[in-house]
Amino acid sequence: MNIGITCYPTYGGSGVVATELGKALAKRGHKIHFISYAMPMRLNRYDDNIFYHEVEFSSYPVFDFPLYTPALTSKMVEVAKSEKLDIIHAHYAIPHAISGYLAKQILKHDNVKLITTLHGTDITLVGLEPSFLPVMKFSIEESDGVTAVSRFLKEKTLTNYNIQKEIKVIPNFVDTHEYKRREDACRKHRLAPNGEKVLMHTSNFRAVKRVSDVIKIFEIIQQKVPSVLVLIGDGPDRSNCELVARELGIYNSIKFLGKQAELPELLSCADLFLMPSQSESFGLSALEAMACEVPVISSSVGGLPELVAHNQTGYIAEIGDIERMAKYAVELLTNETKRAQFAHAGRKRAEEEFNLDKIVSEYENYYTEVLEKVSV
Repeated sequence: MNIGITCYPTYGGSGVVATELGKALAKRGHKIHFISYAMPMRLNRYDDNIFYHEVEFSSYPVFDFPLYTPALTSKMVEVAKSEKLDIIHAHYAIPHAISGYLAKQILKHDNVKLITTLHGTDITLVGLEPSFLPVMKFSIEESDGVTAVSRFLKEKTLTNYNIQKEIKVIPNFVDTHEYKRREDACRKHRLAPNGEKVLMHTSNFRAVKRVSDVIKIFEIIQQKVPSVLVLIGDGPDRSNCELVARELGIYNSIKFLGKQAELPELLSCADLFLMPSQSESFGLSALEAMACEVPVISSSVGGLPELVAHNQTGYIAEIGDIERMAKYAVELLTNETKRAQFAHAGRKRAEEEFNLDKIVSEYENYYTEVLEKVSV
């Protein structure tokens, strides 16, 4: 198949999943055309079957805001015509599905199909804005196929937008050949020079990730277990988190590493992963931790209960219950046998339920289903 993929090219989960999906499909012989305003962050290796098309848009004095949606539509039309695309796969509904719908109308005689994948905040936050809601609902209903990354997100979409459209749940995935425990590559002695336990968290440091809760949980843990906290990522809440760490007097025990590309090596150094988010439609970073044999302690929101098996691969607690999360963490950090059992169970769950080959095959089958269903 010739597949156009549009996604945000940043560190967010939707862009990561879209890019890794495209790379995996290219290895299976499909031709993949990424269409975005910048090179996707994880598109870092040459492949004969992968092509990048940059959306170009200009600013004019008469317009107060950049016209990205029509510019993206025009690029989709251009690529679809020149490369004879079978499918445009829009990751994240706004504005990608909108542009995809417009492109499809322009290309109606070319029979290009539009598939929209819903990733989370496009549904739970952005789309609920009164100014966006009608457009969001329309773009979903007019897509030829719609997928969601969790059962939670599917139900949220159907309920919030009163949508009758069939939505297929295809969860996020991880490459278990890349994301695996690498003790030989781990430099744990640099993170914990005195043999401390290593707690880890990765995110884009938005308020919804509640990274300050990670720091407060760590403060309780540190009183009972010698440990260090490693925070990976960057974003608008980082300065506040650094302030919280200083106020609690534990700043020197926390390493703010910023954005990092080689996550498997870092995750291989971790004893425990903390994810106390306020909202998670899936929880990709938790899955990556599980694949690297790191037990996860998370909040009980969104799609996390579908990923983290309570009392098997980690623990789940209510949002904001810092004391309980810290208690769970201390329990695992002081019982290596149990922590190892959870670690192995997490790896097994990642391999059996969320590995790349399994999920990419689900996408392939869904593409075929959409193409055949519409052409009947």
